Amino acid sequence: MVTIYDVSQEKVVYNLADEIKKMPEFKPPEWAQFVKTGVHKERPPVEPDWWYKRAASVLRNIYRKGPIGVSKLRTLYGGKKDRGVEPEKFRKGSGSIIRHILQQMEKAQLAKQATIGVHKGRVITPKGQQLIDKIVQRVADERA
Repeated sequence: MVTIYDVSQEKVVYNLADEIKKMPEFKPPEWAQFVKTGVHKERPPVEPDWWYKRAASVLRNIYRKGPIGVSKLRTLYGGKKDRGVEPEKFRKGSGSIIRHILQQMEKAQLAKQATIGVHKGRVITPKGQQLIDKIVQRVADERA
């Protein structure tokens, strides 16, 4: 059996975004076309379907690192802020975008909140794992 670590992650995210786009629970909010993805960015995303790609990427990170919370995901999607003549400084990504995507995932039953030991956050559900496994198998079949 092929795992998520055996295939191109870029292809997994793109194919997963196409599947997520078909789900009625995932709709970008009205403000999504105007918002930056973090304070370190200068402009909003140019791609029209960036919301679905970010959702696919978040689902992939939950699959790999779960249980994971909003704070850790903000750190993953952060970057260096250009401060002019001063040295660059790391800034976290937008928490609002991540929270909305996680809420949509819970509605679609792809992720759920859980506590495992001392770690608390979102984990993948069997439905979400089945979706990712299907995408990974599709990407592996294209490669072969």
